[in-house]
Amino acid sequence: MKTEELKALQAPIKDRYRKEPQAALVTLRAQGRIGEGIACRVDTGRALVEAGLHPATGGSGLQACSGDMLLEALVACAGVTLNAVATALGIDLRDGKVVAEGDLDFRGTLGVAKDAPVGFREIRLRFNVETDAPQDKLDQLLKLTERYCVVYQTIAKGPPVDIKMQRV
Repeated sequence: MKTEELKALQAPIKDRYRKEPQAALVTLRAQGRIGEGIACRVDTGRALVEAGLHPATGGSGLQACSGDMLLEALVACAGVTLNAVATALGIDLRDGKVVAEGDLDFRGTLGVAKDAPVGFREIRLRFNVETDAPQDKLDQLLKLTERYCVVYQTIAKGPPVDIKMQRV
């Protein structure tokens, strides 16, 4: 997609959101169903993913680990955002790789050590791009990718999460 095509595609959407801010409010949902064994089948809208315990907590490794899925969501969002921003800025990316790594201490998840956190201690997001763009353009690309990546911003800012349980 060319810069002009992206701008033409997004212009009426942006205009509508300026005029009708409430139209930009969308609730995204993910859902799953408790499966056999210790598993949860997640409907991604494109395929069915069964999540289970990570091998470090007793899983077989045959099911997706939700931590992996979180990092995969980050990579997907960051990659799409990077590509869209590069297109908008007219930066030609001949090739690119997005890598997310996260450090977990499974003692926290398993309740082995109260001082061990439950969740990622650190997440690293890296972009390796093949381009002739000057460094100042790459700096701008990274800054804007960080600013507009929904998953990155959600992880980095930690919004409030409401959690409840109901009988059905």
